[in-house]
Amino acid sequence: MASDGGRKQFWKRSGSRVPGSIQHVYGAQHPPFDPLLHGTLITPGSKPPTTPVKFKKVSTFQEFESNTSDAWDLGDDDDELLAMAAENLNTDVVMETANKVIQNHSKLQEQHKLQEEQHAEEEQVQFSELPSVASGENRLVKSISESNTSSSADAASENASLQRSQSLPHASTVPIVGGAADHYASASPVLTEREAFRLDKFRQLLAGPNTDLEELRKLSWSGIPKQVRQITWKLLSGYLPANVDRREGTLQRKRKEYFVFIEQYYDSRNDESHQDTYRQIQIDIPRMSPEALRLQPKVTEIFERILFIWAIRHPASGYVQGINDLVTPFFVVFVCEYIEEEEVENFDVSSLPEEVLQNIEADSYWCMSKLLDGIQDNYTFAQPGIQKKVKMLEELVSRIDEQVHKHLEQHEVKYLQFAFRWMNNLLMREVPLRCTIRLWDTYQSEPEGFSHFHLYVCAAFLVRWRKEILEEKDFQELLIFLQSLPTMHWGDEDISVLLAEAYRLKFAFADAPNHYKK
Repeated sequence: MASDGGRKQFWKRSGSRVPGSIQHVYGAQHPPFDPLLHGTLITPGSKPPTTPVKFKKVSTFQEFESNTSDAWDLGDDDDELLAMAAENLNTDVVMETANKVIQNHSKLQEQHKLQEEQHAEEEQVQFSELPSVASGENRLVKSISESNTSSSADAASENASLQRSQSLPHASTVPIVGGAADHYASASPVLTEREAFRLDKFRQLLAGPNTDLEELRKLSWSGIPKQVRQITWKLLSGYLPANVDRREGTLQRKRKEYFVFIEQYYDSRNDESHQDTYRQIQIDIPRMSPEALRLQPKVTEIFERILFIWAIRHPASGYVQGINDLVTPFFVVFVCEYIEEEEVENFDVSSLPEEVLQNIEADSYWCMSKLLDGIQDNYTFAQPGIQKKVKMLEELVSRIDEQVHKHLEQHEVKYLQFAFRWMNNLLMREVPLRCTIRLWDTYQSEPEGFSHFHLYVCAAFLVRWRKEILEEKDFQELLIFLQSLPTMHWGDEDISVLLAEAYRLKFAFADAPNHYKK
């Protein structure tokens, strides 16, 4: 029974913290991993006794159906998910239906994209023809009657879309967010019908006197509109209370508390006991992304204070390389609250009023602290949380794609050599910042999103490149590829498909360690 208990705890996150001695700085690029010491993270125990799981399957599906009620648009995908309830669920049914959902979602996105491109081409052609008709040239490009006939349908659809957008409630307390959070939205500021509908739902939910956080999580799983992302992140992270009347007082109190910490601790950064910590922070900040942002002296100053204060107040871990990256998404989202149309990467942060910058700094500190509270064992001495998650990833991949797993083994590629950074930096070094922000929308909507769901995202991320991995026949080339994956042009659609696949893996494996037992 002892081995059975250990096996079960491998798949379910332990709530206990791993205490560690005070170690302010050590290198995350060369992780302190000793197979002899940590090889027992997963103990190959005897085969656990089989137990009836009929009732467990029913409750698992109900949880699955509840959590995915707003993950995709209403349509054929929902019909397929509802049809699952009528069957006596088994593994094949779940896997097959989930695959169909992902495929249909991808097809719908491609069709929608194609329609938008065709519409843009038609408008461009019409625009280029107008000067030819208006000019005094003798050639006639298009008759007036033909022009009126062809453009009438487009004009009607544009008027309808404009009326819908004008009828939406606009809360003055939620400023328009800049384009840094979503690279593609800045190119097309006009909302689609689906985007306008979702934004309306968010605003209605946030307008109430007490925000229903459970409904907010469900709505946020498939992405948060940038216009309401900053307030939604503060609510989902637990920084702000659900009660509207208490929010302003909470903000003022927490911001004041942060700057009291600055007065108490920041002058000690040059003390002998803290010099190593502060020096490492100064080394790591210039390595952050995006480059244009990190090169601004004001941003560097803010990040140094945030990271140093957090390290001083959390002596069990101190500062560890990788924590510096976790400030960036919060900082960028909160800056976007105060700017319009400009991307943060190209925005001079120092041009904002000093009071605004202080608010952004304090809010970023507290939200990052809330995040790290759930994954602090990743950064205590020897980073046991990351060691365990990398080992879990290895076993998970061996079950879902044995061919990829054996290919890595054959060429002596260790998971720790590429996946350590995935866990340490939460994939921030693997995907663009806009994709990280979209990914965090879902992480903050998932129970234990950063600590547990992230494992399945990493597994789906690795298997996403199976074709390229199997084509590489050399250790060096494999490692180079895995450490610099081609995600530069990824957008929200790629992240949505990745998250859908990760949820499918979570549903299949989270409570079933023997699901694909060899």
